[in-house]
Amino acid sequence: MVALEHRKKYYAETLPASEGDLVVEGPVLPDRLKYYSFHEGLVAFRPPEEQQEALIGIAGLAEGRIIIARTANEIVGYVTYLHPDPLEHWSKGNMEDLLELGAIEVAAPYRKYGVAKALLGVSFRDPYMENYIVISTEYYWHWDLKGTGLSVWEYRRVMEKVMSSAGLEWVATDDPEITAHPANCLMARFGKHVPQSSVEKFDRLRFRFRILY
Repeated sequence: MVALEHRKKYYAETLPASEGDLVVEGPVLPDRLKYYSFHEGLVAFRPPEEQQEALIGIAGLAEGRIIIARTANEIVGYVTYLHPDPLEHWSKGNMEDLLELGAIEVAAPYRKYGVAKALLGVSFRDPYMENYIVISTEYYWHWDLKGTGLSVWEYRRVMEKVMSSAGLEWVATDDPEITAHPANCLMARFGKHVPQSSVEKFDRLRFRFRILY
C-alpha cells in the first residue's frame, strides 16, 4: 500500500456574480463548514441540513477534502473528495492514493457563473493532489435532468466538459453499475506522482471480469 500523509493546502479565488462576488475556497475545515448556512437548492443527494452534516464529516477525515463556493454567509456549491465508500467496489483495492470525487453540486441560481469549473480548479491547485488517482463515477440517475431541461446525453456532455477542465478523462470499465446504462461513465485523473504500481492496481479494479475476455 502507498503510504500518504494526505497533506492539504488551502487555496481560494473570487468569482464574479451579479448577486455579489463568490468565494471559492478549500479544503475547508469542519468548523468553517458549520459557520455558514447551506443554500436551500442543494438537494441533489439529501436535504440541505443533512448534506451539510455529511460534508462536515468528510472534512474531518484524514484524506477528506471539501471545496466550497459561498456568498458572505451561505454555501451555494461544493465538491467532495474522499476514499471510496467501503461498500463500493472501488474500495476493494484498499488504495491510499485513490480518491473519489464523491459529489459536485451547485445551487441552480449560481450555475451560470462557472462555479463547477471553479470548484474543480481550486481543488487541483494543491500540488499534493498529484499524488492521487481521482475518479468520478457518473450515473445518469444522479443528474438534475428535470431542473436543467437537458437530455441524458446533453447532460453527459456537460459533465464531461466540466470534469475535463480539471484533467479527468473517460476511462473504460466493465463495472456493472457503470455499464447498466450507456450514458453512465467512469472518469479519472492520474496525478503526476502516482506510481505505476497504483495505476496497475486501479486497472485491475476497472476490469472486474477480465477473465471473460
